[in-house]
Amino acid sequence: MFQGIFDFDSATAVNATAVPDVLFERGLYWASGRSGVVNLVAAHKWFNLAALKGRADAIQMRREVAELMSGEEIAVAQREARDWMMAH
Repeated sequence: MFQGIFDFDSATAVNATAVPDVLFERGLYWASGRSGVVNLVAAHKWFNLAALKGRADAIQMRREVAELMSGEEIAVAQREARDWMMAH
């Protein structure tokens, strides 16, 4: 049984705080090769989306990944991020 008080003035919806974290985690997943394959385009895309949703540390991660990518790969990642934003 809950024995406390709810602070409704500073409460935020779960989806408002969880989305940037989930997007950031997807970036880590692809950047680290947890799937068995490193996919820098996918990592850049997810870090970019996390940054757009307010995850400040995603900006640095996106920069680090971008240093390992060609201009064409970055363009593909940015296009995929835009497509994702339009679909969601």
